[in-house]
Amino acid sequence: MWIGTLYALAAGLMWGLVFVGPLLLPEYPAALQSVGRYLAFGLIALPLAWMDRAALRRLGRADWIEALKLAAIGNLLYYLCLAGAIQRAGGPLPTMIIGTLPVVIAVTANLRNHRRDGRLPWLRLLPSLLLIAAGIGCVNQVELQALRAAPGSDPTRYLQGAALAVIAVACWTWYPLRNADWLRAHPDRSPRTWATAQGVATLPMALLGYALLWIGMLASGSDFAMPFGPRPGFFIALMATIGLFASWLGTLCWNESSQRLPTALVGQLIVFETLAALTYAFMLRGRMPGPLTLLGVALLIAGVLWAMRIRPEPVAVEVHGA
Repeated sequence: MWIGTLYALAAGLMWGLVFVGPLLLPEYPAALQSVGRYLAFGLIALPLAWMDRAALRRLGRADWIEALKLAAIGNLLYYLCLAGAIQRAGGPLPTMIIGTLPVVIAVTANLRNHRRDGRLPWLRLLPSLLLIAAGIGCVNQVELQALRAAPGSDPTRYLQGAALAVIAVACWTWYPLRNADWLRAHPDRSPRTWATAQGVATLPMALLGYALLWIGMLASGSDFAMPFGPRPGFFIALMATIGLFASWLGTLCWNESSQRLPTALVGQLIVFETLAALTYAFMLRGRMPGPLTLLGVALLIAGVLWAMRIRPEPVAVEVHGA
């Protein structure tokens, strides 16, 4: 349990970096940041794949199709929505919406995997859901007040950011459940190999996405300086950093955790990502969060910790007589 939790903590600290990119590159389209990050991830995975080629050869056609699905939805689509959300609504609100993932995943796993992992009692989950909802409400109130006070603010753009964050939650609810399914079904396979396989599967999609985005910008007459934008050195360095730490190494740590812990529990540990992302966002703002924001974060943490105290109860298997 402790080793699995420490792996999840390491993954959360590294995954928090993905919330920094859109804040550091506000003039870069979200689509370019998504394909750029996963192009870097795919390129990083190539030498790792060569070193792990014997284990990768054991993966069948169905395994590679699953890796492609996980890469498309859990990587490219998720980060496209997340980057767009942060660029439109700022860092804290999308981070808090993503912070609902622990309980959203727990509830979904409770419906989906209760026969395998046990059932979390719904009445005991309710307080954690209420605490998390209150926490998001507090942070949303602070961000809305700041939006109203800012000259030239755009409430519609803020709402678009919130909606994109909700879509990102849907993507990353689907991803860990399907990823855990594969890992639990293949306990003899290395989580490192599976992380590398997802990187290899991401590469052709990221290359295609990069090419289509470039062609689309040329066709629309955009004056954005493709392929690497107005700050090429910084863009490449940031994408490589996020690709290495947040994508490959973070996925590796998450896979190690997923093999050791029940799906409903490991999903709750994504709270580490939320806390890291909020810390990084306020560090970039150069100020401490206000009392209401801190209260919201405290409520979120309390909600997730409450849920973590609940242990799955075995589901009785019905035996039908002859």
